[in-house]
Amino acid sequence: MSSHPIVHIEFSAADLEKAGQFYSSIFGWKIQPMPEMNYATFEAEGGPGGGFNPLTQQAPAGTVLVYIDTEDIEGTLQQITAQGGKVLQPKTEIPGYGWFGIFADPTGNQVGLYTRRPS
Repeated sequence: MSSHPIVHIEFSAADLEKAGQFYSSIFGWKIQPMPEMNYATFEAEGGPGGGFNPLTQQAPAGTVLVYIDTEDIEGTLQQITAQGGKVLQPKTEIPGYGWFGIFADPTGNQVGLYTRRPS
């Protein structure tokens, strides 16, 4: 069985720049604004990196989404539904980066899946 580490964490933020400045000043995270995607990424030394999403109805303040690495998003989503989970976002491309999907486990927790584009 292949490993499935946590590879990305997203925080919802009303102000992406302010959120980035906060985490950078407190924890030393490297922040990379991506205005073309209305997003900002962070690198946290020794841990998975992640990003800051703008607030939406699906991702209100306080939302944290964890992404798990998988080589086969569609196959993993099939296993999830077979075990009582629900697909919230099917496999979707992130141009230039890879693919993601989002599911809810049987207790309602929302979790993401990620596959990196081969180099």
